Amino acid sequence: MLGFEVQTNSAHLGFEVVEGKIALTRVNTNDLRNLSDELKKNLQITEVQVTGLNFHHKGISFVDTNPGRDLQYVSHTVEDQDDGKLVTIVQKNVVASLSVVSYYRLFDETAVIRSWSEIKNISTEDLGIEYVSSFSMTGINQSGDLDGNYAEHNTIYIPNNDWTAEAQWKSQTLKDGGLDYWVDGEKNQASTKRISVNNNSSWSCSEYSPNGILTNTVTKQSAIWQIENNGAWHYELTDIGKGNLLAIRLSGPEELDNHWWKNLKVGESFTTVTVAFGQLHGDYEDAIGEMTKYRRLIRRDNEDDKKLAVIFNDYMNGLAGNPTTDTEIPLIDAANKVGCEYFVIDCGWYAPGYWWDSVGEWKPSAERFPDGIEKLIQYIRNKDMIPGLWLEIEVVGINSPLADQLPDSWFFTRHGKRVIDADRYHLDFTNPEVQDFANGIVKRLVEEYGVGYIKMDYNITTGIGTEQNADSFGDGLLNHNRAYLDWLDAIFVKYPDLVIENCGSGGMRHDYAMLERHSIQSMTDQTDYVRNGNIAAVGASVVTPEQCAIWSYPLQDGDDEEVIFNMVNSMLLRIHQSGYLNKVKGHRLELVTEGIKTYKTYRHQISTGLPIWPSGLSQLDDPWFSYGFKNKNEIYLAVWRGISQDDNYTVPLVKYGKIERVEQVYPQVDTNTSFDFDDETLSLSFSKNKVARLYRVGLEK
Repeated sequence: MLGFEVQTNSAHLGFEVVEGKIALTRVNTNDLRNLSDELKKNLQITEVQVTGLNFHHKGISFVDTNPGRDLQYVSHTVEDQDDGKLVTIVQKNVVASLSVVSYYRLFDETAVIRSWSEIKNISTEDLGIEYVSSFSMTGINQSGDLDGNYAEHNTIYIPNNDWTAEAQWKSQTLKDGGLDYWVDGEKNQASTKRISVNNNSSWSCSEYSPNGILTNTVTKQSAIWQIENNGAWHYELTDIGKGNLLAIRLSGPEELDNHWWKNLKVGESFTTVTVAFGQLHGDYEDAIGEMTKYRRLIRRDNEDDKKLAVIFNDYMNGLAGNPTTDTEIPLIDAANKVGCEYFVIDCGWYAPGYWWDSVGEWKPSAERFPDGIEKLIQYIRNKDMIPGLWLEIEVVGINSPLADQLPDSWFFTRHGKRVIDADRYHLDFTNPEVQDFANGIVKRLVEEYGVGYIKMDYNITTGIGTEQNADSFGDGLLNHNRAYLDWLDAIFVKYPDLVIENCGSGGMRHDYAMLERHSIQSMTDQTDYVRNGNIAAVGASVVTPEQCAIWSYPLQDGDDEEVIFNMVNSMLLRIHQSGYLNKVKGHRLELVTEGIKTYKTYRHQISTGLPIWPSGLSQLDDPWFSYGFKNKNEIYLAVWRGISQDDNYTVPLVKYGKIERVEQVYPQVDTNTSFDFDDETLSLSFSKNKVARLYRVGLEK
């Protein structure tokens, strides 16, 4: 029997060839090498479904696809990389119509492995591709528990999203999710049930983050994954074979759920979206830690994620899309006074009044800026801050002067009509003229106006896709997604020091196709500062802490504790300072200054620390919650009290080491809280609701 193992310092894959078919027998801690050859036949590494071919499964899942299950091993290579290895496995189907190459990128510093597939039509006729997996694994979390009840032993964590309620992880057993164990015991067949998580349209995170975690509560083994596409995607958990093996399939768009179908012409190839998958001993927090390491490894190298500059943006609980020279100057002065390093003029700078349905030209309004926006931008620079502007480059309003001048070929269309969403048309970046147009806009902002920061927003969606130059609506969407990423890559090459914030009406597009490129992500547009804290406390579960921007927006008429709460929300991530700072007076403004000054003393540690959740992943409206990051023998920990009947709260820290010391980092002066600690726990007393504090915990070496 042919077999081979591939290892780095952190990752381990094992493969065997059984009766001509290659099986994935090991992923890190999940070792299935002792399975029988009969069971190993179900460990196929790629699923491919071709129009007109016979399927081997019941129901609508993507296990036992054809020609997926019939692919034959051809060859493999293992290449050394600077920070790991690349495994390439070639397969062909029996009738030699399709060649499939599976890629696995292993890293030295993380147990998470990157995976993707490439298929090529080697036949004499076109092939209709309905599904291709980016990663296919059977036996997930079953090492050491092959005869156990996978439906009851495994808990799945799914991050739900809503606009202003992002990264809300919900957990349940697979059984509670509807997947029972080995249902058909009499016939020894797989079931028809799948736990399926999908995203359609161009908000990649409109309902779910493209992530998941599965933890076996018996073996204490966890799996974690993410799908890296800025549009539609799909993953599913189901059983396979006789029903006793648990399978996971990760992919970009496919036909059944996402309206994607590809006509693969003779000699043509198609490459799937990349995904990431890891197995390890540990819980959900350990798994997220490994994924955090991976996200840092694949991300574009940039100074922004090292410096973590403090950004002021005029929008949230502030100007809210109504900027003028007269209203901006007091804010610029206040932002400079408290220590901000960037100043971003948000939406509205390009129109004198209502602008939503007329955007598209992106030229400054003379009514708002009588002396020109360039003069205001220079005023920002004179205050030793880098200026920024808001932009939504993928849309044109239906009442924009451009809307009737441009041809339909510039826009998403379906059934011969332009797609309209929320009074806007959506540009199609597969059109080279659209990219040239977008290049001109960025060039004007950077080279003429002098901005060093662009807040790139994205407030509408495309629906299922477009028909132009595409084999299906979903194919058109994927083509646009990829063209936009190529365009973005070119912009960063041309302007390497430009910071472009990824904003999707808040956090609706925080996938790692985008965040592999962008250095910073707007996580939410939640306007309630207490709920904003709930989201801040889990943002680093789906985005690295140094990329996760959270608003801090002190109210005009709040109290000290409201300011402190707002500051703590952002102080372990990226500070997006906002609000009417020029109207925040006295000690309350001093608390903002103190928070930013304190942040600058430790922010360099955020990009190397790993996120922790001693109290669990928080949910919206939790009465108490905590979040921190750990660097070697030190923890920075934020604790919040929302609305609670209990003044006292205990944070368990035994998992991280023995507590040696605790100090309150922010605020320095405090009359409303107290704390105590022993070797394992931090005990807190907060005398009122809506209170937050930041601590530094030293652990014994």
